[in-house]
Amino acid sequence: MRPPQAAPAESVVGAPRPAGRPDQAHPAGAAGPARSAPPRPQPAAVHHAVLCVKAPAMAASDPDGQLRGHGLHGFYRSGVRVVARMEVRLGGIEPLPLQGTLTTAAQARFLGAVRLPGDLDPDPALTVERLRHADGVETVTVRNAGGRPARLPLEIALSTDLGPVAEIAAGHRSPDLPGQVQSAGLRWAGPTHSATVSAQPSPHAVLAGAGVLRWDLDVQPGARWSVELRAELESTVPAPRPPGGRGPGVPLPWAEPEVRCDDPRVALVVSRSLDSLGGLLFADPDRPTDLYLASGAPWRFGLAPADALWAARLTLPLGTRLAAGTLRALARRQQQSAAGAGGPGQGGRRPEGLLPGALRHGGPELPPTCTATEATLLFVTVLAEAWRWGLPRAEVAELLPAAERALGALREGLVEGFVTDLSRPAEERAAHPVPARAEVQAQAHRAALHGADLLAAFGRPGAEEWRGWAAALRGRFRERFWVDDLSGGRPAAGLAPGGQPLPALAAALVHLLDPGLAADGGRHETLLDREQTRLLAQRLAAPELDSGWGLRTLSAKSPRFNPLGHRSGAVRVHETALAIAGLAEAGHENEAGALLEGLLAAAAHFEGRLPEMYAGEQWTPGSPPVPHPGACRPAAVSSAGAAHAVFALAGVRPDVPGGRVLVRPASTAPLGELELTGLRVAGEPFSVRVSRIGVAMVEEASAELQLVAR
Repeated sequence: MRPPQAAPAESVVGAPRPAGRPDQAHPAGAAGPARSAPPRPQPAAVHHAVLCVKAPAMAASDPDGQLRGHGLHGFYRSGVRVVARMEVRLGGIEPLPLQGTLTTAAQARFLGAVRLPGDLDPDPALTVERLRHADGVETVTVRNAGGRPARLPLEIALSTDLGPVAEIAAGHRSPDLPGQVQSAGLRWAGPTHSATVSAQPSPHAVLAGAGVLRWDLDVQPGARWSVELRAELESTVPAPRPPGGRGPGVPLPWAEPEVRCDDPRVALVVSRSLDSLGGLLFADPDRPTDLYLASGAPWRFGLAPADALWAARLTLPLGTRLAAGTLRALARRQQQSAAGAGGPGQGGRRPEGLLPGALRHGGPELPPTCTATEATLLFVTVLAEAWRWGLPRAEVAELLPAAERALGALREGLVEGFVTDLSRPAEERAAHPVPARAEVQAQAHRAALHGADLLAAFGRPGAEEWRGWAAALRGRFRERFWVDDLSGGRPAAGLAPGGQPLPALAAALVHLLDPGLAADGGRHETLLDREQTRLLAQRLAAPELDSGWGLRTLSAKSPRFNPLGHRSGAVRVHETALAIAGLAEAGHENEAGALLEGLLAAAAHFEGRLPEMYAGEQWTPGSPPVPHPGACRPAAVSSAGAAHAVFALAGVRPDVPGGRVLVRPASTAPLGELELTGLRVAGEPFSVRVSRIGVAMVEEASAELQLVAR
């Protein structure tokens, strides 16, 4: 969930929804109440927060480490705030904050200093260190580096509202619950949950009314004293079991590669991106060994099918286990959705192959769209590409019926030869047509070709039908979606009902450069011809879209441009990553290199952990990128996209069923020498080194694969 007013919400499966969705407001001109509506609460902003994430838990505070009970502050588990306030005072004084930073995605370290009362030395004698873990454990350590004993009280003030994250995201704050003393701490009880905070060693005093734990310290010179606090949540009413995190003994679903590069930013970005992804891993309740990625924290900390599939696809160079777990989890939901589908909102039958998806804001130029369409089409692509990377044939066969159902949904979703919104019943699409988007046509074209590959390889009917359909779509698209202008032309962002092109220039057009992995490591034909691709590459590289930090979601020349608009001008990392990969593969390596430089420059300012998006302000020397107050940090598609942008330049394109792997790196070598050790192809280690002149050498690969270089 995204906080209202920051950007329209995109709900996740299994997560609570905000009380009022901003994309369901009265349309312009609609009758409304005579009285003006009361002002909405200011939504929580997290662009300066320190967020620890380890699904299904997270913790958030300002860089001083104090949990003050306002905004998003607190420890959370399964969407419920376990502790809202945890303020530390030593001798009645808050430590002077010195540093607060993540050490991993799941852990943070905060350091503060305190001067002893009456100490004449100007240097502080005491330091207070807080080591925080997302799962609710925090260790507070007091060190005495002075020359005399420190005898003073340590007090930790605690409270909670047990509020749901959806309401907190919208700026609502429920009253604190009364605390009760328990043997080693405090307990709070609400209508559906209870929470406890226990301490080891036990406090010397517990003040339930004030919510304070107190220790009388006597820390000798050179000594230290520590207390461990543990926050826990219990459900007090029967409820469905929520998804859990990756269990003990369950390995990460991807390889952890070693990256060496002339550009030192690259290794940091890859390692921290993968660390961020590790914090977002959920285990499917129906099969705990099937892992998938949450969309992002804190707002969409649950399963959003389109985002989970994108992240699985972008990390395929590290193995197929994440893709397999994600596909299986979504295939089960596809069946559940079909069993309960009666049409969205007003009756009517939805295609049974449709995956769940939420309404998503389309920006100022286009109406909202449902992510079910993107997820359904992407399911086919991820299955086909995971098969090319080495997903075992038996696992592919198990998932093939779900892919066939997804193709069936595509077959039912055509309006005048183009694909619009598969989630709307046919009669509603006919009665109330909406624009056909360019990126949806690209996703449908790719799904059709990938579906044909799967059907042909597994002896299922329909392959030639889908190839013919894709060819016809290419012809219609090139004829009707192209807008001629003085610069040579560009693709339209969409086609309005009736056939009028919508000429907005947006980063979503990068999907036209992503035709997908094909046989022998090749790529399928795109919806654009060679000259149209060249013209699009020029547009993507021009300053109206390239901010210097990455691609804006909408041209800066648009009268509706907003550098903080998540579909009207902000930089969304995964679109820039797709552009880098697509441009490099299409032979436009200089443009790809320029975008990659902008992405790496932005990553350096975000300490290697790129957020979901940031402002589309133009790059200027000496100025950092402007953060977005509503961006998820971490976000699955941005973290996976950052790593993918690096892997793509090595040009590893496998066809494991065909026993081949093509290696075609960027000849311009924009990163200098690049060595990737520990990728996975056919389930085996794969290592490649790209020289400073763009020549690749495979240093480790399965003996069953034939290596091909172009």
